[in-house]
Amino acid sequence: MARVVLVTGSTSGIGEATARRFSQNGDFVVFNSRRSRDEGEHLAASMINSHYVQGDVGDPGDCTRIIREVIDAYGRLDVLVNNAGITHKIAHRDLDAATDEIWREIFDVNVFGTWNLCVAAMEHLRVTKGAIVNVSSVAGLRPTGSSIPYATSKAALNHMTVLLAKAVGPDVRVNAVAPGLITTPWTSEWEVEHNFVATVAPLRRSGTPGDVADVIFDLSQSPYVTGQVVAVDGGFSIAT
Repeated sequence: MARVVLVTGSTSGIGEATARRFSQNGDFVVFNSRRSRDEGEHLAASMINSHYVQGDVGDPGDCTRIIREVIDAYGRLDVLVNNAGITHKIAHRDLDAATDEIWREIFDVNVFGTWNLCVAAMEHLRVTKGAIVNVSSVAGLRPTGSSIPYATSKAALNHMTVLLAKAVGPDVRVNAVAPGLITTPWTSEWEVEHNFVATVAPLRRSGTPGDVADVIFDLSQSPYVTGQVVAVDGGFSIAT
């Protein structure tokens, strides 16, 4: 049976690859982005039985509306992929640059946005015995990442994942992926970082969005896996 899958932040990078992976499986996919309405609608139109909902997951009202529009369109929700996220690239030693405003902006999306979507979707996921997959980062597992506020937000997301899994089982499974450095538009100019990963990681390369999408898809349909944070980093986290 085809599932209904919401993938937030899905007009590029990991989110787009994940949405395409579910669509290839015959699932009904809901695309989402904060700004790129034209791009999102074009992607949805290019895939069978897909839909686009614009909304900012950093806005609690938008989180509620996004879930409501999914239910209005399909009548159910089976999988929620919390992929939308933001960062600021700030050297960890530059403490002054990590302002309160930046901390709040990152946490509003990466932590509170994920929480609000999970809460808004939970009653529908309970009905379908569904699954949540959060997109975290290896920065939440190791002292690395684009900035301290970003890494801290992902560490919070990892713990939220485990706590939610314990709280909402057996009705809903909750897992996360923790990507390492992935080749996306977001990291296209990070040549130094890509070279470092290619030197240090056991698999000697940065990841691709498809690498992460495959693990998200697998977690969404693994009936006896919950409360796990799976590193998708080519072994980088075990080598540093």
